[in-house]
Amino acid sequence: MAPGNVPLSFNRDRTERQLDARLEELLAKLRKNRPSEDPWMVRRAYDIAAERHREQLRKSGEPYLMHLLEVAHILADLRLDATTLTAALLHDVIEDTEFPVSRITERFGAEVAHLVEGVTKIGRLKMMAPEARQAETVRKMVLAMVHDVRVVLVKLADRLHNMRTLEFLDQPKQQRIARETLDIYAPIAHRLGMGLIRNELEDLSFRYLEPESFLSLQKEVSDKAPTHLAFLEDVQGMIRTKLVEAGIPADVTSRVKGSYSLHRKIVRQERSLDQVYDLLAVRVITDNERNCYAVLGVMHHLWRPVPGRFKDYIAMPRPNLYQSLHTTVLHNGQPFEIQIRTQEMHHTAEEGVAAHWKYKDDKPVREDDQRIAWMRQLIEWSQELEEPSEFLSTLKVDLAPVEVYAFTPKGRVLELPRGATPVDFAYTVHTEIGHQCVGAKVNGQMVALRHEIVSGDVVEIMTQKGHKPSRDWLSFVKSSHARTKIKHWINVQERQEATDMGVRLMEKEARQFGRSLKKIPEADLLKFASDSGLSKLDDLYAAVGFGKYSARQILTRVLGEPEKGTQSDTEESTPTIVKTVKRMLGFGEAPLVVKGHGDLLVYRAKCCNPIPGDDIVGYITRGRGVAVHTRTCPNVQNLLYQTDRRIDVEWGGEGTTAKFLVQLLIRARDRAGLLADITSVFSNAGCNIHNLESRPDRLNAQVDVNLEIVDRRQLEAILASIRKIQGVYGVERVYQPTV
Repeated sequence: MAPGNVPLSFNRDRTERQLDARLEELLAKLRKNRPSEDPWMVRRAYDIAAERHREQLRKSGEPYLMHLLEVAHILADLRLDATTLTAALLHDVIEDTEFPVSRITERFGAEVAHLVEGVTKIGRLKMMAPEARQAETVRKMVLAMVHDVRVVLVKLADRLHNMRTLEFLDQPKQQRIARETLDIYAPIAHRLGMGLIRNELEDLSFRYLEPESFLSLQKEVSDKAPTHLAFLEDVQGMIRTKLVEAGIPADVTSRVKGSYSLHRKIVRQERSLDQVYDLLAVRVITDNERNCYAVLGVMHHLWRPVPGRFKDYIAMPRPNLYQSLHTTVLHNGQPFEIQIRTQEMHHTAEEGVAAHWKYKDDKPVREDDQRIAWMRQLIEWSQELEEPSEFLSTLKVDLAPVEVYAFTPKGRVLELPRGATPVDFAYTVHTEIGHQCVGAKVNGQMVALRHEIVSGDVVEIMTQKGHKPSRDWLSFVKSSHARTKIKHWINVQERQEATDMGVRLMEKEARQFGRSLKKIPEADLLKFASDSGLSKLDDLYAAVGFGKYSARQILTRVLGEPEKGTQSDTEESTPTIVKTVKRMLGFGEAPLVVKGHGDLLVYRAKCCNPIPGDDIVGYITRGRGVAVHTRTCPNVQNLLYQTDRRIDVEWGGEGTTAKFLVQLLIRARDRAGLLADITSVFSNAGCNIHNLESRPDRLNAQVDVNLEIVDRRQLEAILASIRKIQGVYGVERVYQPTV
């Protein structure tokens, strides 16, 4: 029995020595940061906390007192005052040990008692992983309840240390606390401008909420760490050299974007790690505001800036008081961000309101009312749950520019309209590059020609000699230059095709008159052309090919004689022929009717596959009848200017048993069971899957599916159900414009 008591006593002594050492370190920090303050109050608070929490242990096995000390250390690192450190050591005595507020007031004064009581009230809020809207309400409650910003700082420090030791709890508690932290405490830290605490809270929450994604991203970042480190050391060396030459004093550091922030950007923007432009950043901290702008000039002289990526938060600070100059530049094809600020701005960026807790004549300046008003104003302005500052930043600094700026692989900057695609980029480089474009790489990754370019992208166009533009491109190009060039090429090609078709139709019709087209006097044909406002014979043939004039009409007038033989047989057989063609091609399934015409050949265009219930419009084609499109079809936008080809159509009788093919594109976070959930929706809706293909893209998945749908009502019900599936962040109906 006796030997067993020795280790216990030894362990107790070792624990007490550790606690005493941490206390002395805390007091040393206070003396360094606040030399005019008496540390007695903090030591006395420690003694009371040690007495009240003596028997309490944490799940890790260490004394509860160690948690209180670590919370105080977090606040001491923010250079907070002795009053705040005292409140940190006592913040659980009311709740856990029933120590009365009156005793705290008696021993430490009303200010400490007020802080401890405020932290206790926040702790009593029921915050069990609320929904998004509830989380926003809780955040408002937290900030509305307090009248001293230091209450929130103590609570944030308390939560941060709890998150650092979350590994000792069971998984359900880990998930609940991590969700609560991500929904409530990290956004509050962000609104208070406390970048360091916010980032750590988010990364720790991410680790427990999505462990697989966290580990996968960590591995990907660590695999590239040597490359990133070498790159950052290279650019930091160049910056230091240039700043010394310019005589500007500065401290240069670097950072890699935090895990959660990186994960959120990758998922939201559907990008790979290499495509995140601010993955790597260099911070230049100088002595005054004037030198911040001088540093910016040096940086832009050293590297070509990415236009549209410059943000001046010094002239126009963010609502959480953040100030800095941001610019994105390109070095050896790798984009990285440069943040330029003064030392004071740097403290504000990392510590937020904690950096602004000022003292005057050894007494705290009462700016509580102003700060709380500022915090409440933030809540009113910031409506978006997850990133409240993004809206304000865009509103104040980057007022929706109408241009984007992209680089060629050699570093040339091209200005493009917002929403521009690689095809726009290709035509901006050269018309022939545009005509021969067959593919594109953006930031080293193969992308579709419809891919939307954003400022800072490096775009490489792949060409193939002899390749021709596609009418499909007109549905997504944004620049008027590209649209004009594509339309011109298509018009030339279509005119040639129409001319050739017109010649064939004229030759065929001439044989019905018992003549050869070559033997009909060209002057007679030119006279008809001239009378019709056409200048050349080719114009006449093209008009016939486009269907503006019929070959029979022209030849009857030119030759002055009727066609050989009777037309009755042909006219009688026309309805039968049309019906037969409809039946053979399957066009009769869709209940479509051309207004005012009984028996025209009507078919659903393959580019948009309209289904009953869609708003539709018809266009007359050359030799194929009337093509029916949805009014939202990209090809319809290209046909709108051809009013002579447009014709009204409508859905016919009810009760059709026909089913129609519809293509959907689903974007989601890749996970086990995703396809099973998606196919279950289709099965429950009673529709047949014609084809399904899933393509993984790092942490995401894209699912292409072709379904047999009865009508638009059924389609909308399916879309609504898919959007409710966990992890799905987008589903859309896909149109396939024709060439």
